[in-house]
Amino acid sequence: MAAPRDVDVELAELLACVGRRLRRAAQEELSPLGLTWAQARLLRLLADADCPLRMADIAARLGVVARSATSMVDAIEVAGLVARQSDPRDRRSVLVAVTPTGSHLLAQLDAARRMAAQELCSHIDENERSELTRLLRRLLQDEEVSSSSRTP
Repeated sequence: MAAPRDVDVELAELLACVGRRLRRAAQEELSPLGLTWAQARLLRLLADADCPLRMADIAARLGVVARSATSMVDAIEVAGLVARQSDPRDRRSVLVAVTPTGSHLLAQLDAARRMAAQELCSHIDENERSELTRLLRRLLQDEEVSSSSRTP
């Protein structure tokens, strides 16, 4: 007879599986929009910010090195999704903000993301969804849960 599975190990595995499934679904939606997962995270971060962000802040919030942040901004700037501007308080700094085109694309992404989440959660009712959301937030309460940690 097999030993019972450790509930913590099973929970970790289930959370990882759900994360992979959501990420796969998101990638299927991102691809036709011409975005990578990292670019979508960057776009979300900028859209949720109260004001344009400096490149150093972008790198810090995404948890990447400055060069990676610059490469991501370069790619989505070419697509017209973000724009760079000089920081009026510090001419050496560059600020990055979402363009109207970027906001429109993000709205499309949100709709696709909502559909993927609804499909994933179609087997549980509204009360169970609310409870799951509450529990997941509680798991993350020790971490700063900001727009930078949200998935695209």
